[in-house]
Amino acid sequence: MRAIAPAATLLAAALVLAACKPTSFTAPDGAAQPAAAPSTEPATATSAATGADDNLNAVLWVQRSAEYQANAISIFRAAADHLDAALAQANWDALVPAEREQAAPAAGLEPAVIMDIDETVLDNSPYQARLVGNGLEYDEVTWDQWVAEKKARPVPGVLAFAKAAEAKGVTILYLSNRAVHLQEATLANLREAGLPVKDDSVFLGLGTHVEGCEQNGSEKLCRRRLAGREYRVLMQFGDQLGDFVEVVANTPEARAALLEEYRDWFGERWWMLANPTYGSWEPAVFNNAWSEPREARRAMKREALLHEK
Repeated sequence: MRAIAPAATLLAAALVLAACKPTSFTAPDGAAQPAAAPSTEPATATSAATGADDNLNAVLWVQRSAEYQANAISIFRAAADHLDAALAQANWDALVPAEREQAAPAAGLEPAVIMDIDETVLDNSPYQARLVGNGLEYDEVTWDQWVAEKKARPVPGVLAFAKAAEAKGVTILYLSNRAVHLQEATLANLREAGLPVKDDSVFLGLGTHVEGCEQNGSEKLCRRRLAGREYRVLMQFGDQLGDFVEVVANTPEARAALLEEYRDWFGERWWMLANPTYGSWEPAVFNNAWSEPREARRAMKREALLHEK
């Protein structure tokens, strides 16, 4: 195991991050850069059954707890209650001002909502369960295989909201970091799960070309701008901070500042789903050092725990 970087080194790295655009902070919703390479050691039944896994409780909570289901249902039900008010106000816009291009003012455009896919619309916990059971971490090969199976089920509560929105003439846009080569399988999965899919254009995957906008890794900024050129975005749904606004520096401090800046948007224009299984919040606490061995990353996460305030 490599020694954990001293505080001064971590601070310097954080300052470097703040000065540049991110490439990818998370997986699988950010597949351009895997969260970590798969283990070079073959998983055995013994290691899978007895080895500690950071994701065990998180995946169990998503799959087995009534609390997870209640949380998701509450989010979508509350959002549905706000939908009429959003439709009625011509200046209602869920894109931050910097992402709403002057050439396409929101007023007068057809209404839409932007929805992330993974852990927001589709539940991929069976894939996460496979990783836990085999002692592995995310990698693009196993992720693509899972997507090709088209077995992901809808997140609790999403069908009722999506169908209510569709009935009011609201288009559902699926803005996801699933790569564009996964479009066919993804749209088939969405349709099989009962979610409205207007046409192929509603899938804005990683690699979607956006004229006049420079894309940086898995950031969704350009694709949100693309959505804003054609639609008045009433709401956004996601399970990551980056689903709503550009995250330039993936540090706990920068993320906290973004939350404070847009605190009033949550619960009105932005709707956050709970996802404890993966996300950009995790590498933020170990300096985005996916190249470090798994045990070194775990040690840095333990160091990040707050024992008192």
